[in-house]
Amino acid sequence: MCGIVGAVSTRNIVPVLVQGLERLEYRGYDSCGVAVYAQDGQAGLRRARSTSRVAELMEQVAAGQVQGHLGIAHTRWATHGAPVVHNAHPHFSHGPGVDADSKPGRVALVHNGIIENHDELRAALKAKGYVFHSQTDTEVIAHLIDSLYDGDLFEAVKAAVLQLHGAYAIAVFCKDEPQRLVGARAGSPLILGVGKDGQEHFLASDAMALAGVTDQIVYLEEGDVVDLQLGKYWVVDKAHKALTSAQRPVKTVVAHSGAAELGPYRHYMQKEIFEQPRAIADTLEGVEGIVPELFDQQGNHAPGENAARVFKQIDNVLILACGTSYYSGCAAKYWIESIAKVPCNVEVASEYRYRDSVPNPNTLVVTITQSGETADTLAALRHAQSLGMKHTLTICNVATSAMVRECSLAYVTRAGVEIGVASTKAFTTQLAGLFLLTLCLAQAKGRLSDAEEARHLKAMRHLPAALQAVLALEPQVMAWADDFAKKENALFLGRGLHFPIAMEGALKLKEITYIHAEAYAAGELKHGPLALVTSEMPVVTVAPNDALLEKLKSNMHEVRARGGVLYVLADADTKIESGEGLHVIRMPEHYGELSPLLHVVPLQMLSYHTACARGTDVDKPRNLAKSVTVE
Repeated sequence: MCGIVGAVSTRNIVPVLVQGLERLEYRGYDSCGVAVYAQDGQAGLRRARSTSRVAELMEQVAAGQVQGHLGIAHTRWATHGAPVVHNAHPHFSHGPGVDADSKPGRVALVHNGIIENHDELRAALKAKGYVFHSQTDTEVIAHLIDSLYDGDLFEAVKAAVLQLHGAYAIAVFCKDEPQRLVGARAGSPLILGVGKDGQEHFLASDAMALAGVTDQIVYLEEGDVVDLQLGKYWVVDKAHKALTSAQRPVKTVVAHSGAAELGPYRHYMQKEIFEQPRAIADTLEGVEGIVPELFDQQGNHAPGENAARVFKQIDNVLILACGTSYYSGCAAKYWIESIAKVPCNVEVASEYRYRDSVPNPNTLVVTITQSGETADTLAALRHAQSLGMKHTLTICNVATSAMVRECSLAYVTRAGVEIGVASTKAFTTQLAGLFLLTLCLAQAKGRLSDAEEARHLKAMRHLPAALQAVLALEPQVMAWADDFAKKENALFLGRGLHFPIAMEGALKLKEITYIHAEAYAAGELKHGPLALVTSEMPVVTVAPNDALLEKLKSNMHEVRARGGVLYVLADADTKIESGEGLHVIRMPEHYGELSPLLHVVPLQMLSYHTACARGTDVDKPRNLAKSVTVE
């Protein structure tokens, strides 16, 4: 969601800015733009903006010969104001008496986040004569900085952020200081890229934007303001106290741009579905035994804070997550309570901090997030910490993310870069990490025998091969997709551990096909949803051979008796056979506690192929973003 790239250099920086936007396309956006300080015969601010893709922006830049040694670029996911050109970033300040069409102001700015007090600031700035040309909260920041500018951009930005309420990451420059770029962050991620020999420095919302440009990264913390100039940079904290290199160290971060290559696949989502055997194998690499130290991050935990001690001490687990990650947490609840025998609650992160809850200092707070920058989940974590719950652990795919830095313990999954907005391999690797957590908790509590540990480890090592066998079901899933492409509604059913998998299947169908889909615990069917069942309402059922199979079969009979059409993912020994109104795909093997990792894959493929049949934008579904960094 919303990407930032900025640079100050001794060379034309526009190719780097636009390339950075290309690398950030996976985050989701509906407009993009670039602004530079042009040093040609018409020195001053110049920009290009588009509501199309970055490729179209590149054409604009080339046609307009937009060049400069100082610039900023942005991909926008609309919050305030429609996705139209005049709302696209970068925004220029337009002070009293300035005609925006003929003479842009002196400040150029891009922004991620939401400014909650923008209405009050807008009114005050209008009273001073500032002219607004967009409906965005971002333009308010540009005008505010302009109003405070007195020859020193760094000081103007420091003064401005004191007036901002909400979340922001900004990159800003001023035409009066053509070798200076200033950034600030609070609630939204922003990094500093250190260039070679000090000849250039960069700002970005994601290290991937700078892949191939620099691998020397400084992670800015909450409230930091950074000043970039040729040959030097410095950072101050939220109290505007200067920070040392020890406090904000330069880290070598290798962000492989090649990870974003599509290869032979039609879409990134398809590629990522088929990468799951490798992603699981990488995530489990080096796991020789179920040991708590798997969740220790060297140099990350507080003195004396380690997983072995924490797991023995806690008596409750609280999982905080959003979207797909929330559903992985719902599955983990079944594991944690049935295997580790530890009470577990799962909360939607965006709701958790806005209700009264009863804190327990012996709770292990577990956050789940693909990016590690999800604003709602970070806010929920901080709320839990403020209530005195200090034992924190994250399951996350990005080792350098804010979430990993802020949690005491972590298990970093190794799914690799996930470009498609609809999560696939990140979800299954989260489940793998959560299952390991379950086993570690069970071991710490003395509830995991050596024989059980060996059995679970053997099953986990076999997961990549088992997933390959499931991927071979693709032709059968494609036949289902032809039916689903003609529908506008669908139901998904599951019981027990597989109810969260049904919810994830429904979410995938909604996200990329725009078919209305709902998931229910199958036993709830007769308590309302059965009223929706007709021959036009396909009903997808996840049917493993577990203790609830016979109950699930009864629920399926309820659907058939009302003329509903069933699409069943059944284990081989369930004795569920295809017939009129009953379509069955036979899973290769029953996988016990780990079967959710297998059953979700055909649901991913079903959504993908249905979206292809309907002609939707699979990797960039409308209105959605990959990394949700605003509330």
